[in-house]
Amino acid sequence: MLNAAVLGSPIRHSLSPLLHRAAYRALGIDDAWHYGRQELDEAAFLPFVAGLDGSWRGLSLTMPLKEVAFEAASDVSPTALETGSVNTLVRRDTGEWDGHNTDVHGLATALAGAPHDGTATVLGSGATARSALVALRTLGVGRVRLAVRGDARADTLRVAGDLRLDVTVVPLAEWPEEGRLFVSTLPGAGGKAAAAAVDRHLDGTLLDVVYAGWPTPLARAAGGAGLVVVPGLDMLVHQAAEQVRLMTGLVAPLDAMLSAAREALRS
Repeated sequence: MLNAAVLGSPIRHSLSPLLHRAAYRALGIDDAWHYGRQELDEAAFLPFVAGLDGSWRGLSLTMPLKEVAFEAASDVSPTALETGSVNTLVRRDTGEWDGHNTDVHGLATALAGAPHDGTATVLGSGATARSALVALRTLGVGRVRLAVRGDARADTLRVAGDLRLDVTVVPLAEWPEEGRLFVSTLPGAGGKAAAAAVDRHLDGTLLDVVYAGWPTPLARAAGGAGLVVVPGLDMLVHQAAEQVRLMTGLVAPLDAMLSAAREALRS
């Protein structure tokens, strides 16, 4: 039996086990692969990885492990280096780990085809915002507004500079005032504050990376104002599908994974 798991803290509500197991069933490999979950903080992460035997082939990482994961990787993909964030570790036959970032793939795929004028607005400036910046660059965006409460994180501004993006930092309340493409990386309280700023008709697309409790207050406000709203579940499934491909070498069954996720959220 080959093993994979999602690691992080808190981890109890992660949909990763459901998504990966649905993929294994659809691919007919669920008798050879097992996917679990493990509650781990940063202090426990490296000892845990060092103690894994050769049956372990892949690890999905959530907060707070996406930065400390660099210390476990022998090689890191260019995308992970650009974002300063590793959310996937894949084991080589030699036993070493390769670090990847599949959040960028998930974001770029979920936003593919969304119209923009070369400008986008990212709500928030944390680790997911850094992945959003890289994804937006691949979609042809050259100018980004970072809408934040307080100050933008220095590491996110550094990533924007490395990508040669033209960045403007604006107060969160001003996020709807310009552009046609918006990506919210905000958790609950921040999303509610962003929703309160919607006071006019809007034209364009909003991706809200939150997938639980859908529609979120921000999704409801944006949809009511005229935006096409892309649910965070789309990003989640696409990034998990890329993890399945990296870990197993097989093309992930997107429809089966999306169906399983929707059913889980309904129930």
